[in-house]
Amino acid sequence: MQQKEFLTQLDQPRVVHAIRSAEKQTSGEIRVHVQPKGGDDIRKTAERTFERLGMTRTKLRNGVLLFIATEEQRFTILGDRGIHEKVPPGFWDDIATRLTSRFKNGEFTDGIVEAISEAGWHLAKYFPRAKDDVDELPDEIDVSDE
Repeated sequence: MQQKEFLTQLDQPRVVHAIRSAEKQTSGEIRVHVQPKGGDDIRKTAERTFERLGMTRTKLRNGVLLFIATEEQRFTILGDRGIHEKVPPGFWDDIATRLTSRFKNGEFTDGIVEAISEAGWHLAKYFPRAKDDVDELPDEIDVSDE
């Protein structure tokens, strides 16, 4: 699917609202990035994007990136070092399975919102939101034409 078509179908305000709602439960930072292609190694491309977005600079190293390559109909979910030090193996598997199913049905907004909500809920167990928590990263969807 062309990126423009994907973005047209995506209810971006609803996704941003989901990020803000999830981040009210946790000190974790959640970002969504959309670009046409992920390349040969989508994970490596997502890792570079994670760095570029400043996600490794959060205080607790608890950023999460949902990286979506629209034309290839692929995605990956990355968590920073602080998350991987605390969560069990396969932490993202259920979220990824449901997101895959939603995407196959063309339910892009619902899938992303559900993934964000689940990530926030799970992160709240390991990284509860503190009273003095500061939103360290923007909540808007990051879009690249690369």
